[in-house]
Amino acid sequence: MITTASTRFPHLVAPAATIIERAKHIADKVETWLAPVLQLAIRLWIANVFFKSGMTKIADWPSTLFLFEFEYQVPILPTNVAAAMGTTFELTMPILLVLGLFTRLAALPLLGMAMIIQFVLGAGNAAFDNVEHFYWMFMLAIIALRGAGPISLDHLLLTWIKAQRG
Repeated sequence: MITTASTRFPHLVAPAATIIERAKHIADKVETWLAPVLQLAIRLWIANVFFKSGMTKIADWPSTLFLFEFEYQVPILPTNVAAAMGTTFELTMPILLVLGLFTRLAALPLLGMAMIIQFVLGAGNAAFDNVEHFYWMFMLAIIALRGAGPISLDHLLLTWIKAQRG
């Protein structure tokens, strides 16, 4: 005969279930309040990383073109196009992330850039092989998959659209 904890210790099952239910209730409440703050923090942090990079590029455009020609060497794209696209993405997508506007879409070009930095440029140059790029990719993937969360214009717009539809 197989005995289980509930048959061996029936007097412990109800209190244990109560404790587990209360712990789950508390965890759900904490998640309700902290998950949106965490989503906002992730958006702000990754936006800061890319925006600073874009500002550095635009501050000295000749150096940026030089780096794209001799150091970054993005395959397929001409140097000036790669530099312009990278800088444009680094300056515009972070603004969308901060606002939480079209957030999933805004995360995708930055995710692509992080992947190119790590896997394309990093494959040819050890200086680009950096664990930090994986953190960027994880954060951007979370944003792309989960969206901006409740503290965002995306959420406000969706709520407004639902209200208009009735």
